[in-house]
Amino acid sequence: MKNILITGGAGFIGSNLIPYLLNKYSDYRLVNLDKLTYSGDLDNLTEVASHPNYHFIAGDITDRALVTQLFQQFDFQGVIHLAAESHVDRSIQDPTLFIKTNIEGTFMLLDVARLHWMECPRICRSDHQESRFLQVSTDEVYGSLGAQGFFTEESPYAPNNPYSATKAASDLLVRSYVNTYGFQAITTHSSNNYGPKQYPEKLIPRVIQCALAQQPIPIHGQGTVIRDWLYVLDHCKGLDLAFHQGKVGEHYNLGGNHEQPNLQIAYQVCKLLDKLLPPPQKKSYTSLITFVADRPGNDQRYALDTTKAKNMLGWQPQEDFTMGLQQTIDWYVKNYHQKFREMINKVYI
Repeated sequence: MKNILITGGAGFIGSNLIPYLLNKYSDYRLVNLDKLTYSGDLDNLTEVASHPNYHFIAGDITDRALVTQLFQQFDFQGVIHLAAESHVDRSIQDPTLFIKTNIEGTFMLLDVARLHWMECPRICRSDHQESRFLQVSTDEVYGSLGAQGFFTEESPYAPNNPYSATKAASDLLVRSYVNTYGFQAITTHSSNNYGPKQYPEKLIPRVIQCALAQQPIPIHGQGTVIRDWLYVLDHCKGLDLAFHQGKVGEHYNLGGNHEQPNLQIAYQVCKLLDKLLPPPQKKSYTSLITFVADRPGNDQRYALDTTKAKNMLGWQPQEDFTMGLQQTIDWYVKNYHQKFREMINKVYI
């Protein structure tokens, strides 16, 4: 049995990745370490809660004693590091928790793993020759693109907000451990994810939830910022490949190859909802779209060149955007209940 630590597994990507991995690898025991902050929800993992190869541990990745104890107890042969504070607006309001979780938390995991897996710099313990650490990062560390071009894995880091700066810092910590200690780590960068189980502070679920609640749908500025959209299960497949086949020290971009302005995304969601659940008075949900003050320093465009992941990992996104969006909407409609209504009143615009 191979024991893998997954941090932040009760969040959006983790709660999609864990069932995927348990279904694919019968010889893997997955330990989910999650602090269960506002965006972590064990209800997203009910399908695997009783699985014999799944274990949940409530705890903080910055708690060195806990992380060390878990490494001793389970003798992890891999870490997939997803735990992060990730909402730009929250980081602008107060970066403190982002510094602690994204930088200090990543350091704690790296250092405990290094001490557990390695005899000394560049020498792994005999029973941990294949143990590896997957750092799950974001396209936002590269900064903002103009109207043309794509970020490659060689693009310089140029983070423009506290969130992306803390992710960039954590990536550089990983790089330092690879180069200084010979630590076996790989880093991935993904574009905007969408799909079931995402907390409704992010664009697509927020549009869905506000529309269903007949509340204004807030769009920053004029909705012209462009993002590249990746279906969450396509991302999970990329993480699986990078973790198992990625070359130590390398970075891999995982993008959806589907760029759209935020306003167009909102319109597409509303039009699909119009067909599924016609709104009152036969008005389109698009009538709820409301423009609000733009985010300070808002990056205008992200887009990733995924050639390296395609050529070296055999990965490319498979999900058609419209079909993926419909599946996402179907999930939220099915799961729309009081909990989500309450969330709408708590999330940041």
